[in-house]
Amino acid sequence: MTVAGGNDGTAVHGSTTAIYSQSHGNYAQRAQLGDGNERVVINVAGMKFETCARTLAQFPDTLLGDPARRAQHFDPLRNEYFFDRNRPSFDAILYYYQSGGRLRRPANIPFDLFSEEIRFFELGEETIQRFREDEGYIREEERPLPESELKRQVWLLFEYPESSSAARVVAIVSVVVILVSIIIFCLETLPQFRQDGDDELETNSTMESVPKASFAADPFFLVETVCIVWFSFELLARFLASPSKPAFFRNIMNSIDVVAIMPYFITLGMELAEQQGNGQQTMSLAILRVIRLVRVFRIFKLSRHSKGLQILGQTLKASMRELGLLIFFLFIGVILFSSAAYFAEVDEPTTYFTSIPHAFWWAVVTMTTVGYGDTVPVTVGGKVVGSLCAIAGVLTIALPVPVIVSNFNYFYHRETDVDDSHSNVAQSPKNSAVNYPSNESLKKSAPSTPVHTPGSVSCHSVSKGDNTHTHTYVANSYEHKCQPTDV
Repeated sequence: MTVAGGNDGTAVHGSTTAIYSQSHGNYAQRAQLGDGNERVVINVAGMKFETCARTLAQFPDTLLGDPARRAQHFDPLRNEYFFDRNRPSFDAILYYYQSGGRLRRPANIPFDLFSEEIRFFELGEETIQRFREDEGYIREEERPLPESELKRQVWLLFEYPESSSAARVVAIVSVVVILVSIIIFCLETLPQFRQDGDDELETNSTMESVPKASFAADPFFLVETVCIVWFSFELLARFLASPSKPAFFRNIMNSIDVVAIMPYFITLGMELAEQQGNGQQTMSLAILRVIRLVRVFRIFKLSRHSKGLQILGQTLKASMRELGLLIFFLFIGVILFSSAAYFAEVDEPTTYFTSIPHAFWWAVVTMTTVGYGDTVPVTVGGKVVGSLCAIAGVLTIALPVPVIVSNFNYFYHRETDVDDSHSNVAQSPKNSAVNYPSNESLKKSAPSTPVHTPGSVSCHSVSKGDNTHTHTYVANSYEHKCQPTDV
């Protein structure tokens, strides 16, 4: 039953139902049988809007486009449809019908409020998704969980640290092992810890001699072995429990994990081969150094547990064009100013710039404002060129910086606005999946609203007064805020 306000501000009840049935029946019949030019009056929180019935009929699957559905909001006393909704938002809703499907959010309406209005007027999931993409979101990718209960528990344990207390412990252990491995990598290069034979090279400088002591007695090797055992166990467990093996190998973080443990096994094979070959060196110095250098990539394993490193990586990926322009501008500047410095001091016997290539290093450190001072101009003309080089370098570097900072701010605020539980999932039913935002570059920052799909874990945001979002998450469950939706 529709309740309409009287002139004295009281509600009018009673015979409204009978009047509604007869009046709206005639009104709806005219709207359906006429030529579509009948005016439809829509009252939104006291503000009246008028449009044609055929305008609304363009989208019959929506609340306003379906006469039967909008009949629930018909006021027979005033012969109008009444909605106690947000008035500024309805301007955009009505324009959606008038423009044939173009939906634009008013600048003064928050994203979450306008999303609620779209859902209330039942514009459809396709329209909602299109609106989200226009606002800077992309379709959220679905990451399935393993079907087996055991595999699902293992996958959650190693992949989602906030899913349980045990998962947090595993994440902490993993971070500690990574840090220990990096520290060992640095300490073993100190002179007091370096093995005796490491610095002995053959006369051709292509081979490195091997210490006669057993490598198994080296404490650094033992600690390294413990770290590699953990890395290998973690990688193998995640691989066996992964729901999709091709997707597992396409993940860049998993590739980093593989690269991080490869140097150990290569070095171990070399040591064993040398012992069996009576200590004869089996690999050149250059290759051995490259293998040792690859170990430093273990530091990128921390990005799996660090939002900051992930944001930095996303920022660099989104700013590749700007970084490319920066390098290109610096390259042009280095060529110009190194040439100018050379010709400015070509007649000076004590000059550092004996050729243009010799001036490249000076131009690079000057344009980047590093200024080591190992090579400097000595003539007045050279110093003038150096001053111009420094000024040009400051301007060149400053040009793309705002774009890079803007990208960083976007990804930073996106990570802080979106609930941290989007990267963590509790136990869910078989064949369930989790929706996560993609890490692609988006157009601008706005709080995300997860898309609900059958059999998926969906997270419900709670709007605050400052238009920020909070999410409730507890170990192993989403405490009525994040629950598996019905299939």
